[in-house]
Order: sequence, then C-alpha cells, then structure tokens
Amino acid sequence: MIEISNLTMQLTSGGRTVTILDGIDLSVPAKQFLAVVGPSGSGKSTLLGLIAGLDRPTSGSIRIDGVSLSALSEDDLARLRREKVGMIFQSFHLIPTLTALENVQVPLELRGEGSADREAIRLLDAVGLGDRKHHYPVQLSGGEQQRVAVARAYSAKPALLLADEPTGNLDSANGARVIDLLLQLHRDQGSTLILVTHDPSLAARAERVLSLRDGKVVGDELRNEG
Repeated sequence: MIEISNLTMQLTSGGRTVTILDGIDLSVPAKQFLAVVGPSGSGKSTLLGLIAGLDRPTSGSIRIDGVSLSALSEDDLARLRREKVGMIFQSFHLIPTLTALENVQVPLELRGEGSADREAIRLLDAVGLGDRKHHYPVQLSGGEQQRVAVARAYSAKPALLLADEPTGNLDSANGARVIDLLLQLHRDQGSTLILVTHDPSLAARAERVLSLRDGKVVGDELRNEG
C-alpha cells in the first residue's frame, strides 16, 4: 500500500537548517493498522502530511499503490486524496457554515455520488449522530464533532485513512468512543489506518507501532499479525 524510502524533510529557520525527518524507510501493507508514536517534535505529524501529499519532502520517495507522489501535480495529488485518502485531524476541521449532514456530503458530492444525502445519513447513523444531522458544528460537543469528522473521512470509502491525534481534544470517554468507531470502520471497510497518537493505551490497540525520535525511526514493533 505505502512504500517510503530515505524520506527526509528539512526546513530553514532563523538562518539554519532544521531536519524534521531524517532518512525514514517504511513499508505499510494494505489493511494494516499502524500507530505512530514519539515525543512532540519527533516528526509524527510531518510524516502524516507527507504521506497525504500535503507537503513535499526535501528528498526521498513515497509511493501509494505503486504511484510516486513526487511525480504528481498538485491537481493529481488532490485527486488522489479525494479518491483514496481519508483524513481526521485533532481539531476536527469541519466547515462551520454547514450542518453535520452537509459536512459529510461534501466529499461524496465532489466524487459525483448520486445518492450523497442517503449515504451521508447512513454514515451519521453509524456514528450515532442520526438525530443531530441538521445541527451545525457550534451546536455539537467536541466528541460529536469528531464523530462527524470520522463519518466524513470514511464517506468516500478510502483505501487509506490518516488520523492525526484524533482524540487529542476529547475527554477519555469520548476519545474511547471515537477510537472504537475508527477501528470498527477500519475493519468493516478494510482500509489501511495510520494513526498518530501520544496515548500508549491507544497505540497498544494497533497491529504495529512505529516509534519516532528526532526525525528517525527508533522502534518498529509488529504486535499482531492477525
């Protein structure tokens, strides 16, 4: 599913070069649940952004389903994200002027789905928000907003789901519910799931745990092959 080779990301800050990622090699097979852990500043979110094609690396390569991201134009990258990649962020990133239903409908309509409204309703029902579909984000709790974000991310049935600290702004009860939903949809749809987290109990639920420190891989543990 994902092949990463010698991936390096550097930025210039205050006249000096800062290395965010340093020679990352990583292979993630289809349908695997991979948790990426490490201290703040270790490069976790940067790695996720590069896999999503939101940024371009300084050097190295990323291939998704055999396609090199470096060979794609910005339009092609946007098309790849629309067709194959779902994303969930710590800060939800819902469109504030749209209802929960409309937020979930947007990616479906961009794909030209003829039954976008019915599919969006089905997904909101699946995350337990069928009775909140006409509410705007400001009318929803943090846990509810993140569940809308989960429904939106899965609306296009992505082959790859990227989640960046999806429980970081939630209390433990809501965080557990969101993760249960993520894992259920991951299993039901057979997607590859890469999740960045600081939570050891959440990482423990993954099949594989990748540990980063100072932009380097310092651990890669396969916990469950089944």
